[in-house]
Amino acid sequence: MKGLLVFLIVVVVLAAVVGLVGVSLSNQEVRLRNQIAAQQKTNETVFDATWKIIAQQAQVTDQYKEGFRQVYGEIMDKRYDPRQGGTLLRFIQESNPNFDSSLYAKLASSIEGQRLNFQRAQQQLLDLKRSHDDVRLTFPGSLVCGDRPEILVQIVTSSTTTDSFLTGQENDVQLFKN
Repeated sequence: MKGLLVFLIVVVVLAAVVGLVGVSLSNQEVRLRNQIAAQQKTNETVFDATWKIIAQQAQVTDQYKEGFRQVYGEIMDKRYDPRQGGTLLRFIQESNPNFDSSLYAKLASSIEGQRLNFQRAQQQLLDLKRSHDDVRLTFPGSLVCGDRPEILVQIVTSSTTTDSFLTGQENDVQLFKN
């Protein structure tokens, strides 16, 4: 009788442990599913901010370039009267407005920074997907979560990247097309 009671206690404890492990794995899968959905939305907002920042900074640099072109032309037109002699010598001696290229450096830095930020967000999404797949497909998680559907994530790349991976080649290295 005592042996049967010990046996029943062991069975109940083992069943409780297995049940708790199952609940824990199920909860882990649900948390990962929710985290992946949230990260996918985060990626959308990071991508949106990336393009808005780059586009607006590019507009500022274009506006500065056009403004400088107009101002410089007006200054040069008004500064020198073609009827006077020695204008070339005065041009060399005088201080003239200088084009500030720092806006372009800032734009290039922003492009790089925003692209790296977006790349990190996409890497995080892929890592979450890998974690979710690990829970679903490896033992003992596969016993509890194996029948749950795979999460499909959307990774944003370029047509150049897609073509390069389809062909196994990337030959277009010309940065500025004529």
